[in-house]
Amino acid sequence: MSLPHTPPPLTPQDCLVAVMIAVSASNSDIRTAELVTIQSVVNHLPVFADYDADRTRAVAETVFELFEHEEGLDAFFALLRANLPERLTETAYALACDVAAADGTLDQTELRMLEEIRHELNVDRLHAAAIERGARARHMRA
Repeated sequence: MSLPHTPPPLTPQDCLVAVMIAVSASNSDIRTAELVTIQSVVNHLPVFADYDADRTRAVAETVFELFEHEEGLDAFFALLRANLPERLTETAYALACDVAAADGTLDQTELRMLEEIRHELNVDRLHAAAIERGARARHMRA
């Protein structure tokens, strides 16, 4: 099945939001902790200083629509590669790790999605390990 239309271009910030939503949706169970993390990131990180947070819903709908199709994941990564500047690929991976770790559990589908993101965005394996370690430390429970 082909995609019904070409998704609109995304801003770099839209791409960061899309990555976070994709990780959250990867296991078909979007948890409240993940949504709170996404909202907090958008509201507080400098990269989102001039971002219209109302765009989050439209970005989420684009991700969900893509994921409904057989080739949706490929289209998702093509959209990211076309619109996410290389200087933000590690940021995207870090945000993905934070969302995945937000609920205190990582299942196999989330781990596979993180692996795909790391691969598709060409995040260096050593850098990825450091990013993953940081996310684990930030989301450790007492």
